Amino acid sequence: MSGSTTARKTRKAADANRPRDAETLVSEVRERYGRIAEGAGSCCGDSAAAAADSAADSARLGYSQADLAAVPGGADLGLGCGAPIPLLSPAPGETVLDLGSGAGLDALIAARAVGPEGRVIGVDMTPEMLARARANAERAGVGWAEFREGRLEALPVDDASVDAVTSNCVINLVPDKARVFAEIARVLRPGGRAVVADIVLDGELPEAVERDLLAYVGCVAGALEREAYFAAVEAAGLGGIEVLRDVDFLAAVGDDLPREVGDLIERTGVRPAELAGVVRSVTFRAVKPPAR
Repeated sequence: MSGSTTARKTRKAADANRPRDAETLVSEVRERYGRIAEGAGSCCGDSAAAAADSAADSARLGYSQADLAAVPGGADLGLGCGAPIPLLSPAPGETVLDLGSGAGLDALIAARAVGPEGRVIGVDMTPEMLARARANAERAGVGWAEFREGRLEALPVDDASVDAVTSNCVINLVPDKARVFAEIARVLRPGGRAVVADIVLDGELPEAVERDLLAYVGCVAGALEREAYFAAVEAAGLGGIEVLRDVDFLAAVGDDLPREVGDLIERTGVRPAELAGVVRSVTFRAVKPPAR
């Protein structure tokens, strides 16, 4: 291992062990998504100037036109990197938990699937997003969908109380991802399942990107390398891990780069080729083992 590589890994480990820095990142993410909820632009998805195209973008990710038409337009902010709900297949009467529920898109689609005999819980740490999601749920007429304020590392949800967990391009924003997966395992009933869309890395990011705060809140710099990510899922006690979708994030968006990615390239001087193939959008399934 070269001296520069060793120094870089040492610095990364030191950065990971600074709780104050982690809390600063959390605060930055909360502030950024608060502005998004209030209409000041998007993050992982399309820019505010392309907000009218968000439904088309969501359809490209895998949402059906029927699902998108069934929820208020304000629920789709173009923030996802996948479409986990069709792959989660919520059933009538189930309890579904959405981590980082944002304006409510996935939670409201799940609510339609589970019906009034079921229940959907969305958890988000951003008050502005929670207000928007609650308003969208009221507009959609789904009183069995509720939205709770909380951190994904300490979910305000009882042990073994949900049948299915989902999340869409949010866990990469949490500094302690292992804690999130442990919380997923805690709240799932035995035999319960999770389907998550997220960003992982196949290789290292250029240093300029890795240390860029806006790249973190833009869903790139906070991502883990694939092996470490799925090791954390498994260490939490979740099994049956299956990758259902795996695409190059930049290739998936084509020439229409999200505004934050274009800004990142301009700000740091990295070439798109340096990110191509490294930043991956994956959707995976995992299950909590049945009780013995």
